Amino acid sequence: MDEQVFRHGMSIGAIQILFIVGYILIFIVPIWKIVSKAGYSGAWSLLMIIPVLNVIMLWVFAFSRWPNTERA
Repeated sequence: MDEQVFRHGMSIGAIQILFIVGYILIFIVPIWKIVSKAGYSGAWSLLMIIPVLNVIMLWVFAFSRWPNTERA
């Protein structure tokens, strides 16, 4: 019985995979586009996966100067 519980607890089900893919499509892709249009690397959007750091990232980007809006 212990082997079944361990095996079940360590497996990733199809529903969990769908939630992960859904999260990526709903949040990461649009944020990647927004960050890219702001003039930063789109890879910054991957920080949205990390709790607490995602809120900090939003505040930093909201109140920092965006490279593509600076005028010479």
